[in-house]
Amino acid sequence: MAKTTKSRKKKKSSFVDKHKRVLLIVAVVLVAMATVSLPFVLTKASADTIIYIPKGTTMEALTDSLKKNTDDTFASRVTTLLKVSGMKVEYRHGAFKIAKGETALMAAYTLRRGEPSELKFTFNNVRTLDEFATRAGNKFEPSKKDFLKALADPEVCAKLDHTPDNIGCILLADSYKFYWDITPEKLLKNMYNYYVQFWNDERTQKAKKLGLTPDEVVIVASIAEEETSKSDERGKVGRLYINRLQKKMRLQADPTVKFALGDFSIRRITHDMCAYDSPYNTYRVAGLPPGPIRLPEKATIDQILDSKPHDYIFMCAKSDFSGYHDFATDLGSHNANAQRYQAELNKRNIK
Repeated sequence: MAKTTKSRKKKKSSFVDKHKRVLLIVAVVLVAMATVSLPFVLTKASADTIIYIPKGTTMEALTDSLKKNTDDTFASRVTTLLKVSGMKVEYRHGAFKIAKGETALMAAYTLRRGEPSELKFTFNNVRTLDEFATRAGNKFEPSKKDFLKALADPEVCAKLDHTPDNIGCILLADSYKFYWDITPEKLLKNMYNYYVQFWNDERTQKAKKLGLTPDEVVIVASIAEEETSKSDERGKVGRLYINRLQKKMRLQADPTVKFALGDFSIRRITHDMCAYDSPYNTYRVAGLPPGPIRLPEKATIDQILDSKPHDYIFMCAKSDFSGYHDFATDLGSHNANAQRYQAELNKRNIK
């Protein structure tokens, strides 16, 4: 009986010892795992950044991009995790945001399996399609040349109910979000959808009351923006040009001459400039130019639509160079305003 009890105690002791050894091994493994993984959890991004992965990129190129946009330690640990995970980097494509404070482990997951990030695309103070294409080409994967090709393609424009001459009407200056690898055609399609949403029934009816189409309002707004930097004056300026259109008068808008000549630095419009042969030169051609002379802001378009009626058909920059204008209903008053302004130009030796 004593031997049996002693045998049981021995077996129990052996069982406990085995469990202790197992627990010790598990603890050692866990500590080892923690020691190995801890750096990947503790290493964090010091700032927000975007990592771009073009089609067919390599792990070396991705590593270089990480080093350039983060730091060597963070980049090294992210790259290590991607290699260990067996990531096929050549099959990844897009722009991926790594947020400030994001761990190397989280960043590796984002690059390997996360969804691409949309990029905020804001443009304003843009005059030409070339400038728009430059900004888009700098922001997205397609090049400036790719965007210019799409903007000049009659078939692409026709799908958006426009032509290469007036496609600028759909490019309303504002902030948008698109994926980095978006094609020029898709971006223009999305811009057109925004344009359609903007031109709801209410705005379309306001344009109709002015005797204009939505695109014609955009063109008037583009001229008004070029005429004055004073936002509180743009509605008044736009209404003046609408008055001239209704009276079958040529617009004779100086900014259209600058656009036609491709030189916006001109301070003084001369007789020879006004004679320049271009469909955009409203001193030579009647009606509106074929397209906008800049990409106007939505606020300016609304200012034109909501502008108060007046009888002015002439305007001239104020001689105090405040940026505002003197308005007139008759040629005599306008000539007096113009003489004051011309005298001040001469006084300041502005050619």
